[in-house]
Amino acid sequence: MLTGWVDGLLAGIKTVNQILTAGIAITAFSLFIYALTFNLRDRVARSFAIILVSVVVIFTCEAIQSTVQTQELVDLFQRLQWVGLVFLPASYLHLSDALLVTAGRPSRGRRRFIVGGTYTISTMFLVLLALGQLVGPLLVNAEPAPHLQRTIWTTLFTLYYLLTMLLAGINFLRAFSRMLTRSGRRRMLYLMAGATAPALGSYPYLSFGSTFAAHYPLIFWSTATVINIIVAIFIIVMAYAVAFFGVAWPDRVVKSRLFKWIMRGPVTASLALAVLTLVRRGGEFFGLTYNAFVPVSMAATVLITEHAITILAPLWERAFFLGTDRTELMLLQNIDERLLTQGDLHQFLEAILAAVRDHMQSPSAFVAALDESGLTMLINAGRPFLEKDHLSKTLEEIKEDGRNEFLWNDTWILPLRSRRTAKMDLDQVPPLLGLLGVARQSPQPLEPDQRQALWLLADRAALALEDRLLQQRVFRSLEEIEPQVEMIQRIRALGRYDSNTALSEEIIPDSNIAEWVREALNHYWGGPKLTESPLMKLRVIQETARNDFDGNMPNALRAILKKAVDQIRPEGERRFTSEWILYNILDLKFIEGRKVREVASRLAMSEADLYRKQRVAVEAVSKAILEMETNLNSLKEAD
Repeated sequence: MLTGWVDGLLAGIKTVNQILTAGIAITAFSLFIYALTFNLRDRVARSFAIILVSVVVIFTCEAIQSTVQTQELVDLFQRLQWVGLVFLPASYLHLSDALLVTAGRPSRGRRRFIVGGTYTISTMFLVLLALGQLVGPLLVNAEPAPHLQRTIWTTLFTLYYLLTMLLAGINFLRAFSRMLTRSGRRRMLYLMAGATAPALGSYPYLSFGSTFAAHYPLIFWSTATVINIIVAIFIIVMAYAVAFFGVAWPDRVVKSRLFKWIMRGPVTASLALAVLTLVRRGGEFFGLTYNAFVPVSMAATVLITEHAITILAPLWERAFFLGTDRTELMLLQNIDERLLTQGDLHQFLEAILAAVRDHMQSPSAFVAALDESGLTMLINAGRPFLEKDHLSKTLEEIKEDGRNEFLWNDTWILPLRSRRTAKMDLDQVPPLLGLLGVARQSPQPLEPDQRQALWLLADRAALALEDRLLQQRVFRSLEEIEPQVEMIQRIRALGRYDSNTALSEEIIPDSNIAEWVREALNHYWGGPKLTESPLMKLRVIQETARNDFDGNMPNALRAILKKAVDQIRPEGERRFTSEWILYNILDLKFIEGRKVREVASRLAMSEADLYRKQRVAVEAVSKAILEMETNLNSLKEAD
């Protein structure tokens, strides 16, 4: 009875170990995709991706060979497992060298030569594996599990494995010693601790310890299970530390994205695999060759897990990732959810006009907004109003008046004014936001109840226009501070590991770039605003001048401006439609050098509207140039 209990326990541990092995492969592959998606340009992330590929190969082959039935397939996957193993030490040394470079200790050639040499040695061991020399034949009936026989080359590879891992560990410690910031030292500790588990848990110890494992299989499989649990945990810890390299996001964004990725990828897939395995094994125990619950349980596990992640994501973000900035960040999240977009504004005003027309039994109504370019018709219900220009002439009279309606061409005009008058004098007329117009059905004056209801609806429309105006101011402020914030975050991210970065990185006042771009475009074909532009400080301009224009900076700036303008150009044949408006303004006014009146006439718009659209177009060119600068800096950092 005791023997049967031990056998059952051993079978259960083996099953758990198989699930863990497959889970490690899934986790490593998911983290590899994460590295490919977000920060592959960074040398640390690239070297870590090679480690992940090796781990994926090792644990995928181990998981498959434990389930196949034929001797040939077991032998095949045992040997394929060594493909990932032979490159693991070289990838660890590569990662340690990348960490030293990031910490401000670039290689003078010796470390780079050693890293290249280890990859060469690993390739030689791979050739020996293909020739059948690195490992011997498969021991099919060996206990506690089939494994490949050890050869003299296996012993030499083990020595190479240990020596290379030792060199990598020394480099890890050297990189840690150069960390001066608390966050940098903490991340390096996570990285060193996480790197230990895959390095120690990936090696096939049965080649050397099969005698002990054969006598004590319960101890062996229990130890293997614990090691796999440790590897699964610490490979995530290692990925967490690497996720901060090469990105300028705030820490909370890195943590949140990685955590969501892990929960939706490895955790969901591993749970589904575990449920599938347990249900299938349970069906086999009861003699069911086909278990209909296998696909049903797997699909249910995926759906329930994804639903739980969606429900719980806001809770864990607030608890773990927002920190002391929780109030500000939650305010931004609430703004995102409650933002009054143009579509929302249109729907709200449409409902207001429907109520106005219904209450007044009017055939038509409109709402017009007053902004920098004048009076703009936002929404028109019913018969169109074609005399907006004549209506604009009465604006001065309306602005000076208070809360009174006006009769204009059989249309009641109600001024929509700001309701926030706390900081205004009591005798001051609130600023005008727009107009509400409703066609008069009869020549009779407004009844008191009609007037009261109409002004109530007008106040609601004014509230929407005021919120729209405030949001536009907020958005303009965010657009102005975005470049500076991006620069600060980039320097903060780099300075975490190399303290000299904050001193060597030149901060260009990005808030002025749009103005510099506008001035340079105005002098596109020559002039002091082009030849003396502060944009010459940008690295992308300097690199272009050195590589393509023999050091001629004005020509390089002109080429970058043209390239940025071309990036705004939509695909296809040129047209004079709304999606081409920004490109046409840039091309006609700056590249071709036409006059404002001529461009406005060609594009069928007022000069005021042209200037407003021109500002948007110049900002788009500025963003395109900033993206070129950021991409070039990222490539230089990666090199």
